[in-house]
Amino acid sequence: MNDLLLVRHGETEWSRSGRHTGWTDLPLTENGRKEAEQLAPLLRGLRVGAAFVSPLRRARETAELIGLREPHVDADLREWDYGAYEGVTTAEIQRTRPRWFLFDDGVPPGPPDHPGETAEQVGARADRILARVGTGADTDGDVVLVAHGHVLRVLTARYLGLAPSAGALFQLATGRLSRLGTEHGRPVISGWNVGAGA
Repeated sequence: MNDLLLVRHGETEWSRSGRHTGWTDLPLTENGRKEAEQLAPLLRGLRVGAAFVSPLRRARETAELIGLREPHVDADLREWDYGAYEGVTTAEIQRTRPRWFLFDDGVPPGPPDHPGETAEQVGARADRILARVGTGADTDGDVVLVAHGHVLRVLTARYLGLAPSAGALFQLATGRLSRLGTEHGRPVISGWNVGAGA
């Protein structure tokens, strides 16, 4: 059975400063471009059968820099809709909501076209992605997903049969590669948060 390879996009200005970045379409920083380029050798030796990417620029740039050619753009791979917390840091939120935690508490509504999402809603998108791509059984190689930190964390939880909020357990840095596979027919994390030089 083939594996799912998860790639979190490289650094952006907002990821560097800790600002929640859902729909805001930012480019990679120069460091983010380097992070992505340094992942290319990790993927070069793998047999990739299919690749999917979020429609957002930072993910598409990362996909290009790691050497993926014409990946399928999948809107379900877009980042969590942070509603009114778009562009706001956790520290700023906790000034008025001291115990706030995204995976448990969600976000308040934002503008009409970005009402925010709950962990369960992000989980429903993750389930659709997993149903579409499976573990690459219909491809000749592994399946690569290039997306964002929180959606990939939720997707990992769902792959393992956990509640979407269990994505909180899986820290994921920018410009990192993770592998989801199986052992004795059961879903496992085969590698997590791997960067260049690993």
